[in-house]
Amino acid sequence: MPTIERNKEIWDGAYQWANRGDEWSETWGGPNLQWYGSILPRIFRFLPSTHVLEIACGFGRWTNFLKDLSENLSAIDLSEECIEACKKRFEESSNIEFILNDGKSLDKIADESVDFVFSYDSLVHADRGVLDTYLSQMPRILKPGGAVFIHHSNFGEYSSRVSSLRKYRRLEMLFEKLALIEPTHMRDPNVTAEAVEQMALDYGLQCVSQEIVPWGTKRMHLDCFSTMIKAGSKHKRNNMVFRNSHFMQEARNLARLSHLYDPR
Repeated sequence: MPTIERNKEIWDGAYQWANRGDEWSETWGGPNLQWYGSILPRIFRFLPSTHVLEIACGFGRWTNFLKDLSENLSAIDLSEECIEACKKRFEESSNIEFILNDGKSLDKIADESVDFVFSYDSLVHADRGVLDTYLSQMPRILKPGGAVFIHHSNFGEYSSRVSSLRKYRRLEMLFEKLALIEPTHMRDPNVTAEAVEQMALDYGLQCVSQEIVPWGTKRMHLDCFSTMIKAGSKHKRNNMVFRNSHFMQEARNLARLSHLYDPR
């Protein structure tokens, strides 16, 4: 299970950050194609904003784009190494505040100060307790029309099946070959799209869309992008849930386009 302690151990020393996290965008052809071709189309209606909060900024892979779409950007991470690296990387950007936290606290964010909360390819490694704690603080920090976009685990939908299959040790390699068991990429087995929707409701938020996607997997829709709003927001509507089985195909198409359009 991806606990706070385990995440801090990995991202604050064990991981080498050889390419500042850009290596995780290679499937999309690099961070530029991933941002403009995959991420921004999913959040464009909330940007630009006066104040954006990025949770778990890492070495600034998405901070690099968010800084130009927000008058003020607060970037939080539990890793001291990440925060120091970002301060150095973005030292010429006067609109960014970098905050070292304990992996779950937003105490340094003022009440009703944030227009948009963003986290991508980071809280997907958080356990259910961390997600619950972060979501519980959203109504306090969000402005009345504020919104949240969080990439999180949906592994809980499959965890019992995977556990059952792994009981048959002699057949495990066959199960993996048939893609009945697939890599789980440090996803929490207790988190599902439905669980996150309920957490949001419990704290006065409302999911307006949930896109459930595979992530380096063939059969399992391992992840979910949940968009939430504060009660009373102009974006209020019934939740729309979409299982996007073609998400990785989208990534592969962007990788092909990168050879034409990415100057790198």
